[in-house]
Amino acid sequence: MTDNDYMKLALAEAQKAYDKDEVPIGAIVVCNNRIIARCHNMTETLNDVTAHAEMQAITAAANHIGGKYLNECTLYVTVEPCPMCAGALGWSQLGRLVYGAGDEKRGYRRYAPDVLHPRTEVIEGVCSEESTALMKKFFANKR
Repeated sequence: MTDNDYMKLALAEAQKAYDKDEVPIGAIVVCNNRIIARCHNMTETLNDVTAHAEMQAITAAANHIGGKYLNECTLYVTVEPCPMCAGALGWSQLGRLVYGAGDEKRGYRRYAPDVLHPRTEVIEGVCSEESTALMKKFFANKR
């Protein structure tokens, strides 16, 4: 599967979040060409400000592999991670980060551009139009 294919699965997770009235961000973790985690935002459901899709994905992936380091994994997430999530990804030594839409207001690149592990490869803009459209639709409905 390609980065596009995996991001489409992350978008399906984002749609699940949208359907639950959560900010529609989805994440997939892939290790050795296998999906080991599928997650979406759950901050409202869990009443937990840290329950971002990425945080859920880190925990699920670490549990799956039985270790805290994700250096052989790729995280696909529909929107650029916030500084909190990027910090956790840095501590996990994530191998690759692939994200869709950038986040000019709250993305890690604005506040903490060096927070990821130095060896983490970053690919941005995969399916960004779809990710952006879902976010815009969600927030338009909130206004």
